[in-house]
Amino acid sequence: MLAPAAILAAAAAVAAAPMVVGSYGISVLINLLNAIVLATAWAFFSGPTRYVSLAAGAFFGTGAYAVAVLGEAIGYVPSLLAAALTGAVLAAIVGLATLRLRGMYFVIFTFGLSELVRELVNWWEFNVTHTVGRYVFLDVGEAEILWQLAALAAVLLFGWWLRDRSRIGYALEVIGADETVARQIGIGSIGLKLATFVLSSVAITLAGAILAPRWSFMDPTIAFNPTISFMTVVTALLGGMRRFWGPALGAVPLALLSDYLATTVPDYFSIVLGLAFLAIVFFVPDGLSGLLARRTGGLRPQAAGLP
Repeated sequence: MLAPAAILAAAAAVAAAPMVVGSYGISVLINLLNAIVLATAWAFFSGPTRYVSLAAGAFFGTGAYAVAVLGEAIGYVPSLLAAALTGAVLAAIVGLATLRLRGMYFVIFTFGLSELVRELVNWWEFNVTHTVGRYVFLDVGEAEILWQLAALAAVLLFGWWLRDRSRIGYALEVIGADETVARQIGIGSIGLKLATFVLSSVAITLAGAILAPRWSFMDPTIAFNPTISFMTVVTALLGGMRRFWGPALGAVPLALLSDYLATTVPDYFSIVLGLAFLAIVFFVPDGLSGLLARRTGGLRPQAAGLP
């Protein structure tokens, strides 16, 4: 029961943060929690299955744009629900169409999906609504955004912990190791992959929806930023995408570094991101959590997951 207690303690500490830190501290915590949510949600699917998805930007943007469009019309909470439903439907369609692909074909398709969704929204805005973006006027403060992200992160981590102590966790590991063997021993790989992909995508969509009130103005370029997809993957890889605390561990240094670079050398951000990816692949291919596990004698992929 150590992991659930740690999750609750961390969530409680974050919830109390607005009482002891200023607006800048809250902003840093929001960026950090967003990175944790995105990386954990991405690794929730990609970690055990080994499917590398670059569609995080598409789902994040879908959530953000849904709240920007619907927030004033139907209210903030209903727009969050609408965003989650939209993300689930989009993920189900994409999953049914692509989860039979493997390797680079899946990577290319998911990256193309992000670009396709952005261009479709651009086309709709220009030709149907005749707008070039949306103003976001919602009475949601930074503290409320922080609390919602903390709750979402806690739910994700607790769900991961529960999954890895169930037969579903073992089944996903078998699928990732050899999907042909998984089918031969009776594991319904397509249905299990689809369900996990939808849950992962809904969490990413909700992250975008929760963050939408931070922007006073939003257009498809802001919402569907391809950097989100790459940052999510790099963060999860840095921490270790197959271990329970891995994505969160990778989010801490990378989110803080991103904040620093965005304010000091924004023109070189993409270069630093590419160098970080290369460094991870060559020097810490199993992530920081894997490095720590080896030094402490841990051998299993889920440090807090599989017994």
